[in-house]
Amino acid sequence: MSDFQRKDADKPLMKEILLKATNFTVERREYEIPGRGLVRRELVIHPGAVVIIPMLTSDSVVMIRNYRFAVGAELLELPAGTLEPPEPPIECAARELEEETGYRAGKVEPLCEFYTSPGFTNEKMHVFVATELTPSTQNLDATEQIRVATMPLAEALAATADGRIVDGKTIAALHVYNYHMTRKP
Repeated sequence: MSDFQRKDADKPLMKEILLKATNFTVERREYEIPGRGLVRRELVIHPGAVVIIPMLTSDSVVMIRNYRFAVGAELLELPAGTLEPPEPPIECAARELEEETGYRAGKVEPLCEFYTSPGFTNEKMHVFVATELTPSTQNLDATEQIRVATMPLAEALAATADGRIVDGKTIAALHVYNYHMTRKP
C-alpha cells in the first residue's frame, strides 16, 4: 500500500476553517505523509450534489440554459443541485428536477457517482436518470436564471464534442448514460 492509500490519509493533523459559506467550507488541513513530512492543503469541503438526466422520451432530453456567475455566461447543461444534508441524493434529484425544469419524474434511478475536482474539493456528484416526466411548476431560487431547452439526446451528445456544452458534469453524465444505453442487450 502506498503512502497515499493509507487508511488514515483522510485524518488531518490540523484543520482550520478559512471560510464558511452557504453551501461549502474552505479549510486548511495538514497531513503527515510518512517519509515525506508535513503537507498542507486548502480544500473546499462540500456536502455533495446531484445531476439529473431527464428523459422526456427515449431519445429526447430536457436540458437547461443556466446563467453561471462564476464564468459570466449562460451554459447549456443538465439540471443539478447541491444536497441539503441530511437529504438523500435521490430526494435532492427529484426536488431539483422539478424546481429547475418544471417537470416531475415518475421514476428516478441512480446511474453513477464521481468526484468533480478531487484536487481541491471532496464534492461528490450523484447522477440520476429521470423518466415518466409530467409537467409541473418551475420554482427557481431568487438567484437562478434558468431557461428549459428540450433537445434530442443525439444532439446533446454532439454538443458535448462541438463546444456547445462545456459543463463537465453534463458531459460526463450524458456520456455515461449513452454508454449504458448503447450496451444494453
